[in-house]
Amino acid sequence: MTADDRRPRTGKQETVRVIVRCRPLSEAEISQGHQSIVSMYPDRGLVELRNPKELQDPSKDFTFDAIYNESSKQTDLYDETFRDLVDSVLNGFNGTIFAYGQTGTGKTYTMEGKSSIPEERGVIFNCFEHIFQHIARSRNQQYLVRASYLEIYQEELRDLLSKDDRVKLELKEKADIGVYVKDLTTFLTKSVEEIQRVMSVGNANRSVGRTNMNEHSSRSHAIFIITIECSETGPDGENHIRVGRLNLVDLAGSERQAKTGATGERFKEATKINLSLSALGNVISALVDGKSTHIPYRDSKLTRLLQDSLGGNSKTVMVACIGPASYNYEETLGTLRYANRAKNIKNKPKINEDPKDAMLREFQDEIQRLRALLEERSRRKGGRGGLDESRSEEYFREQHMKLAADREHALRDTSLIMEVNFLVTLDVVTKKFVVNESKNTFFNLLDKVFVRF
Repeated sequence: MTADDRRPRTGKQETVRVIVRCRPLSEAEISQGHQSIVSMYPDRGLVELRNPKELQDPSKDFTFDAIYNESSKQTDLYDETFRDLVDSVLNGFNGTIFAYGQTGTGKTYTMEGKSSIPEERGVIFNCFEHIFQHIARSRNQQYLVRASYLEIYQEELRDLLSKDDRVKLELKEKADIGVYVKDLTTFLTKSVEEIQRVMSVGNANRSVGRTNMNEHSSRSHAIFIITIECSETGPDGENHIRVGRLNLVDLAGSERQAKTGATGERFKEATKINLSLSALGNVISALVDGKSTHIPYRDSKLTRLLQDSLGGNSKTVMVACIGPASYNYEETLGTLRYANRAKNIKNKPKINEDPKDAMLREFQDEIQRLRALLEERSRRKGGRGGLDESRSEEYFREQHMKLAADREHALRDTSLIMEVNFLVTLDVVTKKFVVNESKNTFFNLLDKVFVRF
């Protein structure tokens, strides 16, 4: 079993956030007499789906983190669901937003929208504005924003920004950055306009085609990658760098050949699309069944690229797009079941930074913990005449033993952070938190620490 087939084991766990968006009935669907079989209750996060062939049966109910009906606005969707994730990326986390659903349910509209109409701009454009507005307001940080764009077409990787589309791209993996595409074209961008131009070039190179379900159907999975590097000078006078990566994923739609009317090349495309989406479903199932030790990320290029996004080092939001029409009951049910499984995936996102910076961050957290502990003990001693002496002595003996081990490690490591941590904690412990003496010493040490760091 390879390392990438095992469940990642680092970082604090959080679940994938899943939202559902339902488009309105189209004019064609209305004219053909199709009825809506979807009811949505945003205040409860509830979606009800009725079987048009068995209307007397109870509806199938699903609950999600948030749901958006046909009257939902693009800006509301972004502000309520995606803004916090992009803020996290600006702080050095990885983030992924991906849209899943049947062909013609509004995935591309949700992700891209209509850039010429401000209120209809999608997630991606709103991300661009959010990122560069944040950078413009920043005073103590410097940012580099890089953009790449690729598609997976018939299980082949294509660089949508390369001048030579014959170049074969390969997937690689590094311990510090995870799975990446070797030699993928990257552009440095300094404004919303520049990053928009990059995307426009890539969109012009995407594989699209007409089917019965969608006049401009995406025939590939597309991933727009924004890498944000933030550098700031810390209290120690050194530069500290964090790197966040945002994956914006527009998946090709799941399809049934009988409905799409696909033949020839379109049929071949649909087969590849469905196989990769099936592989994605298998990964989701393996992650949530609680039994699998092998996660089949390697079964497709798509699942390899989304490896960190599903069960790894990323904050992830899935947008499940559905249509309300009665003739799409099976497809809508499939999407909702797919999304219902995905909401149980546990990720382990962490800030991508230098290990020394991570140690400093942990040290500062420890200082805050010690400050709170000292003040709590001061309060308790003032209120009840102090702690039981025998318990106190036992506690300090245990702490001395722990600190001795820490000091030995610190001397081997020659880390200033570890040494100061040892000194601060030792001072607090040996003086038994005597208010008049140890409190003053502790806070004096804090001042020295923050001057040096």
